[in-house]
Amino acid sequence: MISESAPDPEDPKPRKPSSGVLVLTVCSAAIGGTFQYGYNISIINSPTGHIQGFINATHIERRGSGLDAPRVTLLWTLIVSAFSLGGLTGALLAGPMAVRFGRKRSLLLNNSFLFLGAALALTSRAARSFEMIVLARFLAGVNSGVSMNVQPMYFGESAPKHLRGAVAFSSAVFTAFGIFLGQVVGLTELLGTDALWPHLLASNALPGMIQLLTLPWFPESPRYLLIDRGDERACVRPLARLRGGVAPVGEMEEMLQEQRQQKVTASKPGSAVTPWALFVDPDLRPQLRTVIELVSG
Repeated sequence: MISESAPDPEDPKPRKPSSGVLVLTVCSAAIGGTFQYGYNISIINSPTGHIQGFINATHIERRGSGLDAPRVTLLWTLIVSAFSLGGLTGALLAGPMAVRFGRKRSLLLNNSFLFLGAALALTSRAARSFEMIVLARFLAGVNSGVSMNVQPMYFGESAPKHLRGAVAFSSAVFTAFGIFLGQVVGLTELLGTDALWPHLLASNALPGMIQLLTLPWFPESPRYLLIDRGDERACVRPLARLRGGVAPVGEMEEMLQEQRQQKVTASKPGSAVTPWALFVDPDLRPQLRTVIELVSG
């Protein structure tokens, strides 16, 4: 009879605790996060002709004459570019939201932009208003801009060190999956028809609803609770859930040390780091160059 041996304290590679809670947290946050980004940039492609026809038909009803091809293309470009403009707005909102409301609550509140945009897209045809599509795409962009910034923050602060790379990589995986699913849903056999394109543009509300129903059951970022809110007791419980039942002492001490360092730094006059400091501080320029090179590539 073979008995299970106890773990060897001399083992240089001890088993690290794992938690299914972390996996489910990643899935719940990403389905309404970077998945939405990929899905929203994908679903706008297939109904191009239908929406352009709707723009022209709406103009005929209002003015009695149709638009020429360049003007229709210009309005279509406005609809497409509204998503990018919304993304910029969402990226600027992400930081203040993450600090004030927390990482998890910011992702939940972020769905309000999405649901409002989905409602506008769904009713735009009945209202005979292509302007509602522009606003709907802008709000979808705001949602993506917030989630693309808050979700990696939430993942990096929730995952243990040995899994942070894999968890960060999951954001790209969910983005690719969103693009793929958006292409599938946009097929003419599904929602990519002249009668159903408003439902296609509003279908992004479904992943948002899934996140809204599941993410509240998962823990907030332990680092946010400790460092931003200063609540050490509230930090221990979510950290334990994310680590499989026990909060690692070493990880807790590391966060406490970071908290103390931030307090010391904040107490010094003129120590606040601003965006302008990225350009004028020589110590921060290498990080800035690295980020610019990675993003531009």
